[in-house]
Parts: sequence; structure tokens; C-alpha cells
Amino acid sequence: MRVNKALHLGYFCSSRFVYENLKDFTSIHVNAMIRRMRIGIDIGGTKIEGIVLDSRGYERARRRVPTPTGDYSATVRAVSDLVDDLSHVANLGTSIPIGVGIPGTLCPATATIKNANSICLIGKPLDRDLAQATGRDVRLENDANCFVVSEATDGAGAKDAVIFGAILGTGVGGGISIDGKQIRGLNAIAGEWGHNPLPWPQFMDGIDERDSEPCYCGLTGCIVTFLSGPRPRSRTAHRTALSPRYDHE
Repeated sequence: MRVNKALHLGYFCSSRFVYENLKDFTSIHVNAMIRRMRIGIDIGGTKIEGIVLDSRGYERARRRVPTPTGDYSATVRAVSDLVDDLSHVANLGTSIPIGVGIPGTLCPATATIKNANSICLIGKPLDRDLAQATGRDVRLENDANCFVVSEATDGAGAKDAVIFGAILGTGVGGGISIDGKQIRGLNAIAGEWGHNPLPWPQFMDGIDERDSEPCYCGLTGCIVTFLSGPRPRSRTAHRTALSPRYDHE
């Protein structure tokens, strides 16, 4: 079955997107790698999902495990174990690289993670730690950037020159593609909109939108505090005195 285009973790490791960004490889190396299997990992707020794609972009294996919330070392181990499991199922060698979609971005200035709603990742050299844990070449990219380039290539935006894609999950993210290529921006956060203030907050239906929960970034009124998966439920619980029920999908 053809892989769902919206599954950005798969596309991140499939041909065009990763390999056009591997500046340290020659075209000969690129062509050789494209003919092989690829491993894609998506690190989310509640789950870590992995996939193996063959040279045609077809799914050969897929696994999902819970995210060790708030524990960086355990998250690295979970990814490493997931890669080992996928490699065993698909009979992959250790030369196969890994593409990882993350809820944040690699800071150009520090080479560590920033802007991640999974705050245990912030300030960590995740690519280097994963490379050491797995013994493989690792490439990181923001999850929204991955999926928006996928959709620009052969998905919902294939006929459009400019695409904005939004992620509404444990966090709120976004990415921009122009002419099929991702736009990262000087600070590697182009398209991110979750920490913009909620436009025109007002009192409506008994809810004062100006009374926002604090955001993990240190500000209040961020869009992510209204739209991310856990926030509507936590706000409902706060106002109704009912405990929210979290279903990890």
C-alpha cells in the first residue's frame, strides 16, 4: 500500500527531500543511497513512530511506541530501540541512514534543539546523540517542514507554487514550501505560527480568551495554548472541574 503523503516522517527519508540537503555527499553517493531502503522516525509529544520505505517509496515496516514524556535520555533510547526493531523486521544493515522529524528545529547557531513543545529536547544535540545511540547517519528536520514538502511534491499542493501547512497535535507548528522547496528562514523557524499571539482575543460564551494559560515559551496568549491537543481539554477541565481524558493515538 502506498504511504500516506501526510506521514511526514516517511517522506523525510524518501529520496528528494533528505538527499538534496546532504551537502557533504556527491551525486554518486546520493544515487546509490536512493536505491536503498530508508528509515523515517517521527518524534511526537505522545508517540514515536517509525517507518521503513523501499526505493520506490513503498512501506515495508512500521512501528509505534509511546514517547517517554519529559525524559530526554529515555527518548533517545526509545528511538534507538525502534530503529533496531525496524531494522530487524526489514532486514536492514547499519549503513541505512535515519531521517527524523521533530517538534522543533536544530538551531543554526548552537546545533542544538530549540522551539520544541517537547521541552526535554530543548538545548540538546539530538542528532549527535541519536547518531551515537544508533550507529547510523542521522538527519533532523522540523516535522511541519517535512510534510509540507511532501505535499508540495506529489500531494495536495503539487500544483501550487506556495504552500503553508499546519500541524495541530501535542503542539502547533507550521511550514512553508515555495516551488517545492522548504523555506527554513534565517533562524530555521519560517512558517512557525504557534507562538504568535491569538488574534483579537475576546470574551465570548463565558470564556475570556484574554485569560490565557502560560505557555512553555514563557509568554501568554500564544496560539499553541488554545489549539494544541491537550490545551482545549485542560481548559475545559479547568472551567468545568472535570478531569480531561487523554487518549494517546
